[in-house]
Amino acid sequence: MTDIPFPQSPSRRRFVGVAAATVAAGTLSQLAFADTKQAITEVASAAGGDKTAIRPLRVHVPESQLIDLRRRIKATRWPDRETVTDDSQGVPLAMMQEVARHWSTDYDWRKCEAKLNALPNFVTEIDGLDIHFIHVRSKHENAMPLIVTHGWPGSIIEQFKIIGPLTNPTAYGASASDAFHLVIPSLPGYGFSGKPTETGWGPERTARAWVVLMKRLGYEKFAAQGGDLGGVVANVMAKQAPPELLGIHVNFPATIPPEIVKALQDGDPPPSGLSDDEKHAYEQLSSAAKKRRAYIAEQSTRPQTLYGLADSPIGLASWMLDHGDGYIQPAAALTSAVYGRDVNGESSGAMTRDDVLDDITLYWLTNTGVSAARFYWESHLNFTAAADVSVPAAVSVFPRENYQAPRSWTERAYHNLIYYNRLDKGGHFAAWEQPQLFAEEVRAGLRSLRT
Repeated sequence: MTDIPFPQSPSRRRFVGVAAATVAAGTLSQLAFADTKQAITEVASAAGGDKTAIRPLRVHVPESQLIDLRRRIKATRWPDRETVTDDSQGVPLAMMQEVARHWSTDYDWRKCEAKLNALPNFVTEIDGLDIHFIHVRSKHENAMPLIVTHGWPGSIIEQFKIIGPLTNPTAYGASASDAFHLVIPSLPGYGFSGKPTETGWGPERTARAWVVLMKRLGYEKFAAQGGDLGGVVANVMAKQAPPELLGIHVNFPATIPPEIVKALQDGDPPPSGLSDDEKHAYEQLSSAAKKRRAYIAEQSTRPQTLYGLADSPIGLASWMLDHGDGYIQPAAALTSAVYGRDVNGESSGAMTRDDVLDDITLYWLTNTGVSAARFYWESHLNFTAAADVSVPAAVSVFPRENYQAPRSWTERAYHNLIYYNRLDKGGHFAAWEQPQLFAEEVRAGLRSLRT
């Protein structure tokens, strides 16, 4: 005999329904957000509690955080499609929906985690802040110590593909005499480095911290390399001119003469008397100032407002992918990598879609979207204005960089220019896009500093 349930009143049905929904929501909430605050790294204890000790670091992200990431991606509330057929209104909806599809279904963070843990990762406290770094010593004698600094929206992941060519050049067709001991730190507020809780952690303080780091590792003399913000830090190191610094190599040089800076700020046409290279650089810089710097303006003035970078993976990804010039530079390589094909003839080189997602996922898991943005707020200098340094400097000019620094400007900005070369391929993310060519440039640029 089948049991016949007693009929329920509407009020009882509502109560039961609300109660069931409440229980279910609570259960789902616990599952969705379980352990998302749990540590994603393991750091060895310092002997005697000395935080300035060099402490090994290992990465292991709890599975609950990866589940939460995929849940958030799939729950994205999308805006309407842009009303144009290009990227002039920002990152296209179709592109971000493809990012979301791949990120939430096919992407595997554990592969990146394995790459990270295959490298020697460490943490040490400098000036009250934990600084994370990768330290790979070369097997070759007389290798030159070199500290390489990433930029934004990059990270240490930008440098993965240059570690082998620079530390073990003989495996890549180069000479043992070109080997480097490599130190790759995470900028303050980025990746596994600490997030500053006070103001003052800009390029100048970071440059001084890098000197402390290299000396703490036992390097009495060393060189520095950087692109993007890493180039800014390298230039500041050269300006500070510590006695330990042999020289620098930059692929994002600061060369713009004062009179050109003023003309750009005033929105003037190119001054008369410029060479063809100088006029081309002026036009590139003028276009960049007008169309490609919205993110810099926000991060330089109102970084705390960017709450979406901490709350929405797609919000974070779209912000990091948008440089206002998705099919040109510096975002062209990122765009082509995300699509998995050349876009408008722009190649991603060696950069893959998963390389880009490794980088974005690192920002997400470490919740460093806003703390990284603050580095711009802490930077009180024009990134491309003439560096005015006398430390030996090498400059590589990649053809798809923000602007191609003319040799004439470069010689005025770097008073002891030991190397200048214009390449025929590669762009803003040169270490990612063209790791072999990038490594060759670093070797050639710093070769004269070896004893």
